[in-house]
Amino acid sequence: MSRSPLPTSDAELARTDAVGLASLIREGHLSPVEAVQATINRIERLNGDLNAVIHKQYEKALDLAASPDLPDGPFRGVPMLIKDLWATEAGQPHHAGIQALKDADFTADEDSGLVTRYKEAGFVIIGRTNTPELGLVATTEPHAHGPTRNPWNVEHSTGGSSGGAAASVASGMLPAAHASDGGGSIRIPAAMCGLVGLKPSRGRISQSPKEEWSFSCQHVVSHTVRDTAAILDATAIPFRGDGVVAPDHGRPYAECVDADPGQLRIGLMPDNHRLETHPDCEAATRRTADLLTGLGHEVVESRPEAFLQLGELQEMAWAFTVNWSATAVVSLVTLGEQLGRTVTADDVEPGTWAMAELGRGYTAPDYIRSQGILGGWRRSMASWWNYFDLLLTPTTAQPPAHIGELTPTDDDPVRGSKGSLPYSVYTSPFNCTGQPAISLPIGSSDGLPVGVQLVGAYGREDQLLSVAGQLERIEDWSANRAPIHA
Repeated sequence: MSRSPLPTSDAELARTDAVGLASLIREGHLSPVEAVQATINRIERLNGDLNAVIHKQYEKALDLAASPDLPDGPFRGVPMLIKDLWATEAGQPHHAGIQALKDADFTADEDSGLVTRYKEAGFVIIGRTNTPELGLVATTEPHAHGPTRNPWNVEHSTGGSSGGAAASVASGMLPAAHASDGGGSIRIPAAMCGLVGLKPSRGRISQSPKEEWSFSCQHVVSHTVRDTAAILDATAIPFRGDGVVAPDHGRPYAECVDADPGQLRIGLMPDNHRLETHPDCEAATRRTADLLTGLGHEVVESRPEAFLQLGELQEMAWAFTVNWSATAVVSLVTLGEQLGRTVTADDVEPGTWAMAELGRGYTAPDYIRSQGILGGWRRSMASWWNYFDLLLTPTTAQPPAHIGELTPTDDDPVRGSKGSLPYSVYTSPFNCTGQPAISLPIGSSDGLPVGVQLVGAYGREDQLLSVAGQLERIEDWSANRAPIHA
């Protein structure tokens, strides 16, 4: 039987989400090889302006797409890009934004658990995306690979640390791409590039094969809520031995997107008394509150008590810093093992070395004490969700920065960390608590996207996805594409 002709133009295909693309392939309108080749063509056409994709594995991808061994999962034949941080693929480069690993042409020796789940789902991995060194700052401008540029305005940052992933999706190279979030690194780039970005609950997606000791969670950035939900269904499958597995509510998540969540009680926190919030970011949040009220939800200006107690905030910030800087120390130990030699300051950027030096100054008792503080913060925060279902905030306190504003220098090695605070002030608390949070592309500032964040109780991605689906049907944000787009 002959196949039906491709029902869309290339430009229309570039606007098709991952669920839609999988359907076209499944129904015989498009072959996996055609889907992969079209994505390769878009990357080659657009990447010179954006620098989103830093490693390309086209030949391997085309061979797999043509192979009868391509798994028959829900996303069979759909292209996927992997962020070049944490998620390893055997035999492929893994540089984590580090020049020394790039110079050594380092390759990974095993698939991470998430890469395994992508392959089981039928995704075809076509390359890896740019990330700041070790994902430590809220912009994607590593010395090793250069800056990734925002397709809405190339003079501006895509955010970090999943900036390469966000630029690739926002420009229409492919519908969704792997991203990770240790302090906001899914949600910040999603907000800056006009995308949907869900940080799942801690333990929702496995951190196999090595239990993650940071705050990081893995998922994707995408244009549509249904992609975010359906890919979560395909990948949120634990491995034996996982130390944390989040409780299930409302699965399959794909069905939550169109489900009525009922009337929810939503707290509104439109500003932050620690750092000034840009008027456009606050305005987007207040407008979203009005939309939610119009949908029948009860929206009350309220915030968890933990945000109001200066002592608790200061202790949490200290504990976060202990963990963040200790992670940098361990990462440099790992780097030394990968390189087979002692790591020096010349091997990494000044901001990374400064962060590791800070971490070396803490003691093991400091680390243990920080865990107790974070546990107390988590419980204090959780008590607010006894009375509310969701919390609404801006995703970031400021619109996208200019390229170069957040990069560390030899004279000011912590410039990147300090400059990242306005971008992580609303996001990083929920890496500490492990709660799910989603950034939605509602709002703009001088033609650049800004986002709003909804935070759920631990394990309640179902409520986030249902409410996000309601807002998406009103806003239809995926129809609004960046000036640089396929």
